Amino acid sequence: MKRYRSYRSYAGGSSAGARRWRVAGVAGVAVALVGVGLGVAAAADTAVPTVNCPTVAGKLGAVPAQAQAEIARNLQLLNTQIQEANNRIRTTQGQGGPDFIQNAILGPLKDKRFATINRMETAIGRTLAKPDLNAEGLSGCTLNADGGGNASPEPAQVPAASVSAGASAAGNTGTIVCPDVVIDVTIPAQAKAEIDRNLALLRTQINEANARLKSSVGQGGANFVQNAILGPLKDKRFATINRMETAIGRNAAKPNLNAEGLSTCSLNAAGGGGAAAQPTAAPTTQAPAGNGNAGNNQAAASRNTGNVGINDGTAQVDCPDVVIDVAIPAQAKAEVDRNLALLRTQINEADARIKSTAFQGGVNFINNAILGPLKDKRFATINRMETAIGRNAAKPNLNAEGLSACNLNK
Repeated sequence: MKRYRSYRSYAGGSSAGARRWRVAGVAGVAVALVGVGLGVAAAADTAVPTVNCPTVAGKLGAVPAQAQAEIARNLQLLNTQIQEANNRIRTTQGQGGPDFIQNAILGPLKDKRFATINRMETAIGRTLAKPDLNAEGLSGCTLNADGGGNASPEPAQVPAASVSAGASAAGNTGTIVCPDVVIDVTIPAQAKAEIDRNLALLRTQINEANARLKSSVGQGGANFVQNAILGPLKDKRFATINRMETAIGRNAAKPNLNAEGLSTCSLNAAGGGGAAAQPTAAPTTQAPAGNGNAGNNQAAASRNTGNVGINDGTAQVDCPDVVIDVAIPAQAKAEVDRNLALLRTQINEADARIKSTAFQGGVNFINNAILGPLKDKRFATINRMETAIGRNAAKPNLNAEGLSACNLNK
């Protein structure tokens, strides 16, 4: 009789093989777990890098009282940016390639620090001569490969401006004395209102400079008056006299009113005089015969500034031209072009707002709601162009303070 192996005998053989595979499997898992444990231990022994940034507070010098709060905020922001970068390094370990930290963390951090330091320069420059804090040099950070470092290198206290010996000697006293601007050419009728407005503006500029002298007694050093008051006043006067030349030149031969020679003012230490040196009205004249453009720019005949009255929706803003008279590095050309275009957009938006808000608000509505914000926008835009050029050449002074304020053509 033919015999066959029973099912049980086959099953018995399979069971022994399975046991062998289970033993091998358990051993493999144990080896894997040991490897993971060693990897975790190795990771625990490796320090997480941290960023290492140069300090900015030590470069500030004495900060005027008017800028203290803004400087303190930006110093704290520099600390916050470092802490955020450290946190990102810690939470993204193992992500990206060898350049991940540089491209995703250190690069953006540099841009943030550059903008923050630049804002501090601007804040101080509203009261004193605008400093160069070396935003380009102080914005870049490196890595502490072994971790550690100071995550809050900037102090909470801001060094206050004090009265130096030079400031005591100068005293910020006296009054501003400026040469008279005499227009000895025939002024076309179309330009008279604009000339009157700019002559009045020259007087306002002197009054504002005198008020600043009075309110800033004891601030800055020996050169404070020259750098923070007389220097900016010269730039404003130059631009104002230049605008008068341009206004006349639209309907007659453009005159030379000696803007360079008449823009510089001095300090009358004894006080008195100078506060109303400019006439308030131009001589009443007619446009020269035969001028083919006598009918152009009639809106200039009724230009107005200051308290402009109720907004009837017909006025348009009139802003000084921003002329860049320095060589623009190729690396900055695109950014400068964008910001020049933005200046035009800002004017168009202001004109549209005047039209869309006709008869809203009181007599100061346009000044407070349109011209004021426009001035702030233009100041920031011009400042950005200075910074863009300054990344690859000497940082220019484009007179952001003098060119940011706009008037009305009504």
